[in-house]
Amino acid sequence: MNSLIRLDNIWKIYGFGEARVEALRGLNLNVKEGEFLAILGPSGSGKSTAMNMIGALDTPTKGKMLLDGEDVSNLDENELAIIRGKKIGFIFQSFNLIPTLTALENVALPLLFQHVSRTESLERAANLLENVGLGKRLDHRPAELSGGEQQRVAVARALVNDPPIILADEPTGNLDSKTSLEIMKLLQKLNKKGKTIVYITHNRNLTKFADRTVNITDGKIRSTRR
Repeated sequence: MNSLIRLDNIWKIYGFGEARVEALRGLNLNVKEGEFLAILGPSGSGKSTAMNMIGALDTPTKGKMLLDGEDVSNLDENELAIIRGKKIGFIFQSFNLIPTLTALENVALPLLFQHVSRTESLERAANLLENVGLGKRLDHRPAELSGGEQQRVAVARALVNDPPIILADEPTGNLDSKTSLEIMKLLQKLNKKGKTIVYITHNRNLTKFADRTVNITDGKIRSTRR
């Protein structure tokens, strides 16, 4: 498998003087194409900052980030946004759905930003919602959906641009154990279809789904296991 994401000696430092925080301290990580990777760590370990780097949501204080062979370490926000729109789908713990939009409209929204026609956007969104088991819930707004259903809408939205990479930030954090299992099995199914998936979690039990788990503590990888 080819390397899809590479972080070389990544440091991320916030603040100055006594307020200085070293969120990442020389992080090295290589994610292969088609891998299902778990990033495990407690609150404050640096795992969310690492996810921001992998997802091109932030740039490092020092070090090099390569995404599909391209150095993105020093790109500006507009350039990073273009790359994210094409290559990365995001799934968040809090779902981040727009409450006034239906499930169908929430999933279609990223395509409209990519200047895809409304008709095509809604058609692709409907197909994806059907694929995640929500074909009968297209016209429901987030408040009319369960937590698990909302997260399935979020998964469909992450897939709508057909990105090669899916990043999930505590994707089961607001779900009960049964629904968490369903979401992880859905991610596992997407991985078997060829998506590279990276998810962060503080729950060691959820790492059993991954091909590989890296444990981050104090901004560094402390251990790796398969």
